[in-house]
Amino acid sequence: MSRGGLTDAAWVRIEPLLPVVDGRGRPWRGHRQVIDGVLWRLRTGAPWRDVPARYGPWQTVYERFVRWEADGTWAALPEHVRVREDAVGRVDWSVSVDSTVVRAHRHAAGARGKGVAGGDEPGGVERAAAGPTHAGREGLGRSRGGLTTKLHLAVDGRGLPLSIVVTPGQAGDAPALDALLAGIRVPRLGPGRPRVRPTRLIADRAYSSRAIRARLRAAGVRVVIPERADQRANRRRRGPAGGRPPAFDREAYRERNVVERCFARLKQFRAIATRYDKLAARYTAGVVLASLILRLREPQP
Repeated sequence: MSRGGLTDAAWVRIEPLLPVVDGRGRPWRGHRQVIDGVLWRLRTGAPWRDVPARYGPWQTVYERFVRWEADGTWAALPEHVRVREDAVGRVDWSVSVDSTVVRAHRHAAGARGKGVAGGDEPGGVERAAAGPTHAGREGLGRSRGGLTTKLHLAVDGRGLPLSIVVTPGQAGDAPALDALLAGIRVPRLGPGRPRVRPTRLIADRAYSSRAIRARLRAAGVRVVIPERADQRANRRRRGPAGGRPPAFDREAYRERNVVERCFARLKQFRAIATRYDKLAARYTAGVVLASLILRLREPQP
């Protein structure tokens, strides 16, 4: 095992889930070697061309990363692990949500619009950054500090990701909440619908709104969100017409730190702490893979 690569125990858990090599055509590089190469790049943030030769040709490492992002292999791996954990009651459905701003390197700019040749594929022709509309579609926002991306997470009570959303850096937190909650989906091992609803949602004041509280209560989700000062002042100014203050559990709110700790663990991967990928789907795939590694590092019962 290389430093930062898959452990033997982690490899045993994910090997049956990987695409099977059919034996036709040229021999495939071993999956474990290639995944270790992807993890090396994710951990260091180095360009793909600098992936060490011990992981095989860099083109092979990159192309398999891209192929498995496109066919859903990366997304299926953490879902399978969550299914097994939920079946034995190890998924804590007290969900915390938050976001963090990620600085985008200049290499992240310049993604092509649909139908334009090139891009960040090997051999693509580099050019200046695309216009703001296309940059926004790729989860890039421009501010005085430069290009940024915002990473939104919904984590379970152990601080392990259940849903990931990427938006431009200037985007608000509350508008991304619906997409974040829609991404929570844990199928059952046996018959039955997938589990999609947390028992409790913990979030900071950025998510405080009557509409959000009403939707969550209607879905049977317990809400733990503090009221913003301006909302509290407006409610008091209106007197009886302002209604009662929303319920708030201070003790439960202390558990929100699990999402902050998850961001800190994910940002140990330098290609997540700084975005180098032009395409939002590629950056998201890296976050998904890092999230899988966090789950695989958890001690097994």
